[in-house]
Amino acid sequence: MFTLTTLNLNGIRSAISKGLEPWLAQTQADCICVQEIKAQAPDMAGKFEQLEGLQGYFHFADKKGYSGVGVYTRHEPTDVRVGLGDAEIDAEGRYVELRFDRGARKRSIISCYFPSGSSGDERQQVKYRFLDKIHPHLQALKAEREWILCGDINIAHQEIDLKNWKGNLKNSGFLPQERAWMTHLLGDGSLIDVYRHLHPDTTGEAYTWWSNRGQAYAKNVGWRLDYHLATAALAKTALRAEVYKATRFSDHAPLTVHYDTVI
Repeated sequence: MFTLTTLNLNGIRSAISKGLEPWLAQTQADCICVQEIKAQAPDMAGKFEQLEGLQGYFHFADKKGYSGVGVYTRHEPTDVRVGLGDAEIDAEGRYVELRFDRGARKRSIISCYFPSGSSGDERQQVKYRFLDKIHPHLQALKAEREWILCGDINIAHQEIDLKNWKGNLKNSGFLPQERAWMTHLLGDGSLIDVYRHLHPDTTGEAYTWWSNRGQAYAKNVGWRLDYHLATAALAKTALRAEVYKATRFSDHAPLTVHYDTVI
């Protein structure tokens, strides 16, 4: 059994203050992929490099208090890859890949934070450039190894992935071009949206993010923005998935998938 969680922290210091560590101790995940650390290496030193017995590996943004991703793991990787080799993207700390190569078996766990375009057209164009860059990267990676990408993708793929889909047709995160990108990525069946593989029809229980405005969380006016995307062989080992909502560590909820495999 391999248990893998993804969570946008909306700031690691904030999430820790809200009880993240006791929850991690309880869940005993093998790996947790985190996004929006909102910290740099000096902020992490002596405090957050390890959490509940898991060792962290990170990609920090250049800008203080912004973005940043990490993978905490119980298993020592054979290699760590940071960034996508693109100056604009890598300055924002959006990609870290841990490789676990055992003989002929090659596997990766990736934590990735896709840009949001909700603040305006300039950021939406950054998002589109990111999508253009990561698509061929993932296709090339698929050709050489099995992998699971965990992250805040900032795209609700289908109408069942958000509460008010009709009212969001012109909003970032549910734009036709973004949704078409996701459909294209998953189109030939060699990459799988693991949660949807296990739960093809769920709506409200699938949401992982809620606006802080109004009473979005209380009314469950949410979006499914957090994903496990996996190569088909690994996706088919997924046994169950759950979105944890009993405690709020962030404006996102943790998504955990249990796989019938070992890393």
